[in-house]
Amino acid sequence: MSLAETIRTHVREHRSGMLTDLLFALAWVTVVSVLFDVLDGPQWAFYLCMGAGVVAYFGFFASVEAASEKR
Repeated sequence: MSLAETIRTHVREHRSGMLTDLLFALAWVTVVSVLFDVLDGPQWAFYLCMGAGVVAYFGFFASVEAASEKR
C-alpha cells in the first residue's frame, strides 16, 4: 500500500473526528487571538493561553465522553 493510499484510508476512517479537531482548534485560536487583540495582554500570556488549548481540548472531549457514557 502506498503512502497516498494509507493517508486516504486514514482520513476516510477518521473524517468526522478530524473535522471536529480542526473546528475546535480554529475556535480556540480565534477566541484567544480576539481576546488578546482587545486586551493587549503580554506575549507570554498569549502563548500560555494557546498552549492551554491542548489541555482544554482533552478536558472538553473527556467530559463529553463521560457524559455520553452515563446516558
